Amino acid sequence: MDITQFVDQSLGRWRSQRSAHHLAFGHFEAVESTIDIVTVATNDQRVIELCKSYDVDPQTATSPFQMSWKGHSDWDDDEVMEGSCVLVPIPDRDRPNQGKLLRDQGYAETVPAAGNYHLTDDGTFVLLTAYDRAAAEEKIWFVNPNLRCRVSLIKTSNGAGVVTASFSSEIRSLSNGSGS
Repeated sequence: MDITQFVDQSLGRWRSQRSAHHLAFGHFEAVESTIDIVTVATNDQRVIELCKSYDVDPQTATSPFQMSWKGHSDWDDDEVMEGSCVLVPIPDRDRPNQGKLLRDQGYAETVPAAGNYHLTDDGTFVLLTAYDRAAAEEKIWFVNPNLRCRVSLIKTSNGAGVVTASFSSEIRSLSNGSGS
């Protein structure tokens, strides 16, 4: 599997159930959300600007996409967690199963981020991203075309300690767009 196949397989609306362990607080959190993943044109101004901000030739962008989410946590029933980010894969020219993933908003810190990804022989997408105050490791794999799993670790910036560990099961919505 290459990044284009991975993104194509990820497109659509997903219902996500995430269980997170916040080790620093000794707290468990359950999050239910809806995630929408749609393609973005390579000539979209957001893609071009994001590439330029990392001194990357926009012509090397492959399968850019936007991910939007809306959900709620059992921590606060009144708070709605929502957001959106543009993601731009830049495959390595010599090794097509790995490269950089540019994001206009990161996972561990809500700032632009560039991570290194690779796809394993079994199709697992692995993303490692270093931030100023943390490091994130994410793994996503498909159980079947409509069910995928995601594991995320948020580590201390030097990678010595785990701050948060989470597991998500994500089921593709097969409805006719009603979202129910």
